[in-house]
Amino acid sequence: MRILFCIPHYFNPEGGGRHGSLKRDPRPRLEALEACIGALHQLFGRGQGMIDIHHRRLLAANRTMVHDIDIVLCTTGDHHLLAHLPLPPHLFAHHATACEPLRLGFECQAVLRDAFERYDYCCYLEDDLVLHDPWFFAKLAWFNAQSEPVNVLLPNRYEVANRGPIHKVYVDGDLAPRVTAPWQNIEGQPPIVCQSLGATVHLERTLNPHSGCSFLSREQMRRWVNAPHFLDGDTSFVGPLESAATLGILKTFNVYKPGRDTPSFLEVQHSGTAFLDLVGRQVHLSVKSAGGPP
Repeated sequence: MRILFCIPHYFNPEGGGRHGSLKRDPRPRLEALEACIGALHQLFGRGQGMIDIHHRRLLAANRTMVHDIDIVLCTTGDHHLLAHLPLPPHLFAHHATACEPLRLGFECQAVLRDAFERYDYCCYLEDDLVLHDPWFFAKLAWFNAQSEPVNVLLPNRYEVANRGPIHKVYVDGDLAPRVTAPWQNIEGQPPIVCQSLGATVHLERTLNPHSGCSFLSREQMRRWVNAPHFLDGDTSFVGPLESAATLGILKTFNVYKPGRDTPSFLEVQHSGTAFLDLVGRQVHLSVKSAGGPP
């Protein structure tokens, strides 16, 4: 397959620190971006091999799982860290713009629109997200093969830490139904149930469609591009950043995610511990946490 990843990247140390892209210290953002890009090549790119110790040679590995991938980083003005990124420049392309920072995600949509017919999958990925699952696109292909193109499967974002009683937390649990009610009605649509290595997985319509990313087949991308709301600039879902990642998807598709019993079936890591650090403070820590949250 040919896969295109489009990643909005922004950093402004004078921005006030609300988001990782606005903090004074650039190192966490650089590390996250390096991990984001590196993982895509390591998981899905063609530079994978297995050492044949007996003959002292390197053989191709994962031949049925590797793909031709292209990565485009979208930036605006001088507010980026590409000059400091410790990666060979051939691992990505740079698409420079002069747009308003909060509209950078919409610039990524335009890049995807102009290129999608040449790719099997077009993907949007915020620059602090890291994939770890080499079977990620195999799972998406399975879902798309048995589902209608109007249905889209998104991953669950998570954070991890070695300290504290909770070592992994999924950060995009249910929103109040009113938040997404203008664009979706999940009532009456049963989960899609599948068996994976002996486990039962429920893929459910979600009250929180935000994942900071999307992975659309060519047919799904064509459906979105041809929708009247494509690139309408609507920022009414939470805020501009969340809307750029999610609202167009929400307006176009029925959004599914793996349910709470098996959220790891399709997941993506959110760098840092901004959400996990809320547990026990703004997020109530259940009394059952010693054996896992209820």
